[in-house]
Amino acid sequence: MTRSNHAPNTADPLEEYLRNLTRRRFFGTAASTIGAGLGATALSTVLGQQATASPITTPETAEFLANLSHHAPRAKRVIYMHMEGAPSQIDLFDHKPGLVDRYNEDLPDSIRKGQRITTMTSGQSRFPVAPSRFKFHRADNNEGGTMLSELLPYTAAMAPEICFIRSMHTQAINHEPGITFFQTGSEQAGRPSFGSWMSYGLGSENQDLPAFVVMITQGYGNMQALSARFWDSGFLPSEHQGCKLRAGKDTVLYLRNPDGVSREDRRAMLDLASAINHDEYERSGDAETMARIAQHEMAFRMQMSVPELTDISDEPEHVLNMYGPDVRSPGTFAANCLQARRLAERGVRFIQLFMRGWDAHGNLPTEIRKQCAAVDQPQAALLRDLKQRGMLEDTLVLWAGEFGRTVYCQGQLTKTNYGRDHHPRCFSLWVAGGGIKPGISWGKTDDYSYNIIENPVSVHDLHATLLHQMGFDHTKLTFRHQGRDHRLTDVHGKIVHDILA
Repeated sequence: MTRSNHAPNTADPLEEYLRNLTRRRFFGTAASTIGAGLGATALSTVLGQQATASPITTPETAEFLANLSHHAPRAKRVIYMHMEGAPSQIDLFDHKPGLVDRYNEDLPDSIRKGQRITTMTSGQSRFPVAPSRFKFHRADNNEGGTMLSELLPYTAAMAPEICFIRSMHTQAINHEPGITFFQTGSEQAGRPSFGSWMSYGLGSENQDLPAFVVMITQGYGNMQALSARFWDSGFLPSEHQGCKLRAGKDTVLYLRNPDGVSREDRRAMLDLASAINHDEYERSGDAETMARIAQHEMAFRMQMSVPELTDISDEPEHVLNMYGPDVRSPGTFAANCLQARRLAERGVRFIQLFMRGWDAHGNLPTEIRKQCAAVDQPQAALLRDLKQRGMLEDTLVLWAGEFGRTVYCQGQLTKTNYGRDHHPRCFSLWVAGGGIKPGISWGKTDDYSYNIIENPVSVHDLHATLLHQMGFDHTKLTFRHQGRDHRLTDVHGKIVHDILA
């Protein structure tokens, strides 16, 4: 459709109608022709449009929607553990024993190759090599197992379920753009987060909980700012933004009714607000009006579902012990890992755990030891718990930071000053479950863990691969905004088929 210079800036009417079609309106107008329990995903697919979110309410609907996917999915949910601040791959996953003999030597120019470094180390006259101070062992005591740091013994025991990727690279060199890029596929703020894309594409299996939930743990090292836009929906409808669960009395802010307001009072207030918002939508056609109604209704249902979710009194003692001693302390990584499993059981599509405190510029040995002690047992327990329940096979578990750390020390290398700067050229992460090939390592770096020499994997490649496992062609999961079809992988991304089972 060609627009005149004086025409309003609106999309094609049919496209706009389909994009703004709400579940409630669809149920009211199309149930007789396509079937109860089937939302906008099915209708838009039948009409050749991009899929939008829909709840799955019956086995028949689930089967029908599976047939409408780009391809058969291997996974139905994601648990994404983001280690904010960038863990050091050299001290955890990328074993470089030869560096011991190069202690305090200058990093050769042939390795650095004039590559971009941060302003924190760009003024250094020397770039002293700092080998890891930690021992490495073969995971799970297996002769052919992956070499992992002594700091991760519980994770090492679960290594047969894990795919370690040692050849990740990214564009950003500082935390804010680095985290933004990893979460949204762009260094610029304002794009939808990975979890929002999953909510948009898949909807929720549970009408009483959001499709996308976020939990945060405060770490023990230097902590970077954590912006709410990391789980924002960007230009997607706001109902797809992440819902933050907090530690303490108010798990979700403003969810409890004020003193003196009964549940019946709240229901009457929502009905009145809904009627007014429906009138406004009929007048303006603003999709955010309907998103507001959906969020109000979700909050009302969450008044009952969230207390049940967070009450772990029904968990067996042996399960609690598996997650470690901190599991009973709300907000700890152990408690959040257990909640992640409980959310996954209840049909939440995307569960994101942020663990702060990995930005070790100075006192790395002390800080990373504390960080690993906080995450090692719980994250291994989460994998074990999912596997025991038969859920790991259709749950993608991702563990990643925003970039890596340098082999050279920031500042003068001494016993008391032992830290690393940001390093986007190579870093490590791991993925498990959801049809990912278990018990393997992928990619290789040079002797200094500075450059990738085998099988590089970009952030876009990782996103494309995970979307593939969720049943999506990453080039087709799009949303039209300001005249362009946007996607999580922008115009990039290749599926890493070699790590798929």
